[in-house]
Amino acid sequence: MATTKRKKKRSASEPAVGKKTKKKKRPAPRSKPSASDATPVKRRSTAQAMAASQRDISVSEFFAKNRHLLGFDNPRKALLTTVKEAVDNSLDACEEAGILPEIWVHIEPTTGDRFKVGIQDNGPGILKKQIPLIFGKLLYGSKFHRLRQSRGQQGIGISAAGMYGVQTTGKPVKIISKISSRKPAHYYEIQIDTKKNQPKILNGRGDGVDIPPGDKGAAYIEKHGIEWVEQPHGTRVTIELQAKFIRGRGSVGEYLEQTAIANPHVSLHYIDPDDYEYAYDRSAKSLPAEPKEIKPHPYGIELGRLAQMLEESEAMSASEFFRTKFSRVTSTMAKRICDGAKVSTRSNVRKLDRTHADRLYQTIQQTKISPPATDCICPIGEDLVLKGLHQVVPGEFYAAATRPPSVYRGNPFQIEVGLAYGGSAPTQNVTEDLLLELLEETDTRTVRQFLIHTFNGLGGEAADKLVKEAALKTRQTPGKLQPKERHRLYEAMKKVNVAEGQQMEVLRYANRVPLQFQQSACAVTQTVLGTNWRGYGLSQSRGAMPKGPVSLMVHIASVWVPFTSESKEAIANYPEIQKEIRLGLQAVGRKLGMYLRRRLKVRQQSDRREIFLRYLKEVSSAVSEINGAKQKELYEQLVKVAKRQTTEADMKLDDRGRPIEDKGEELNLGDNVLIVDPSTHKAAINRVALEPEELEDDQ
Repeated sequence: MATTKRKKKRSASEPAVGKKTKKKKRPAPRSKPSASDATPVKRRSTAQAMAASQRDISVSEFFAKNRHLLGFDNPRKALLTTVKEAVDNSLDACEEAGILPEIWVHIEPTTGDRFKVGIQDNGPGILKKQIPLIFGKLLYGSKFHRLRQSRGQQGIGISAAGMYGVQTTGKPVKIISKISSRKPAHYYEIQIDTKKNQPKILNGRGDGVDIPPGDKGAAYIEKHGIEWVEQPHGTRVTIELQAKFIRGRGSVGEYLEQTAIANPHVSLHYIDPDDYEYAYDRSAKSLPAEPKEIKPHPYGIELGRLAQMLEESEAMSASEFFRTKFSRVTSTMAKRICDGAKVSTRSNVRKLDRTHADRLYQTIQQTKISPPATDCICPIGEDLVLKGLHQVVPGEFYAAATRPPSVYRGNPFQIEVGLAYGGSAPTQNVTEDLLLELLEETDTRTVRQFLIHTFNGLGGEAADKLVKEAALKTRQTPGKLQPKERHRLYEAMKKVNVAEGQQMEVLRYANRVPLQFQQSACAVTQTVLGTNWRGYGLSQSRGAMPKGPVSLMVHIASVWVPFTSESKEAIANYPEIQKEIRLGLQAVGRKLGMYLRRRLKVRQQSDRREIFLRYLKEVSSAVSEINGAKQKELYEQLVKVAKRQTTEADMKLDDRGRPIEDKGEELNLGDNVLIVDPSTHKAAINRVALEPEELEDDQ
């Protein structure tokens, strides 16, 4: 067998045969550094030092450093939040006691950027031992653990306002409360110990002062300069704080005005820092129905909370636990839940562990349980929504709709929507002196921004029209306008019709409380933007607010409103809530569309009649010359025919949208509408602050 020789290939690493190669010197091995040669790394802290620096934080200390979470992020907002929290507490106390609320609000400038805010009510008063805890301790109250509708929820608001006042001015919170005209009033000066979240009483050697009833007590109040409107019972809180007072959007005046809309049973008295007095008289003489407290619904309980309730419960059977601790759970329903979780109905709940709790929770989610009772919430009502809007918001057409109660996360809620269309623009109701004050107080950079942010519903197009008519530059600062320029702006506001470019104004409410900030983050605003308003006769760009002289009110009543933050300024985007808001908007939108279409038809028929009447004399003259007929009789007959063909031009509607005379097609707008004659209607309160003399004339 022949063999073949193959040449072995040399690898690159092998040296060639027959050639001398230089041996590379290997580097000497490095000696390992000894422990003594290494530079020691200094430790910045030790476990013992870190443990020594750790301590618990009280809730007061946390919110003192993070006061922006509660709505005290700037002086302007701090003033509004202080008034809002005090007024909400007063309304809750009066309604719970069955008293028609009457509230006094007084804002007085002191020195520099400091203001003294006093809020008094005619409520039942507060017991002596409770006053320091309510006003001097955060997260203390009676509303957090109750499932019933109320304005307050967390027990933070008014005590946080007092804490802000102490931090910015060093002045304590002053409280005077009286529960009876025959018993002494209690007077306290309090500040919060943020380290311990406990009240610190500064007067009366740490025990407050009792003011005797009668003339002796009145003399004591006058001697010590204590502000008090004489009432048989009630509470007044006075807080001095660093703040900034403005008018227009986001102001105290706007908050009180919107409060009067949603609470027509309230009488409000307001004195602003310029000593202007405003009165919002009640338009309803009866209190709203009292909401009842309910037990939690099984659908609203999460696994951790269910396990905690089982652990903390007294000894009882599983069936009794579900029947007594939850709403809408009968004996049959409790047995169904226990059987589904393979737990005996007679089992002692104290012996159930986390595994049992998990199985019970899963069974609850798969079991059909009746929704919770709705007597725990108290809506405003369609009639009162119409009455409140008509009293405050100028317009010619009003509509209201109340949705049936619904549920989210086991919590019942109800949506109400009110709409006002028409009325004069807010710029038409401003005096020249008031305009000068608004220009001086504003912190906006340009005149255009000033107009948009000061007057409700004024859009960018309308602001551009006013700036152009006044011959002002686009980027002029409002505070630096010359007297002639200010007068030109005032004249432009009176002449220019801004109704076409006016944007819809959205008034948001939660448990009858106005929400004035974080509008874009609120479920109400997002639902309004997502609604097609073009089908209801309004012009609307994609993703923008509809245009027109429209004020829209949306109110949610619930045992627990899902706010996006502790400052309670926006409602979270729950699909169930947005669905009900959308249906409420569509209900009032349909009524508005019917009204606008009928009004447009009347206007078209009126124009058509004018055209007929314009040429009927010439037609009658020409026909009389041709036929020899009498021109006067022919003209009268033609006029009758023209009027008969344009009969809808004479259509007049009553305050419920029904034709006054039975002519033409009847317009059925339903029961919850109100139509007024815009030529005779005057709003009691204008959209911006008015002088006292003008307020009396309007009322």
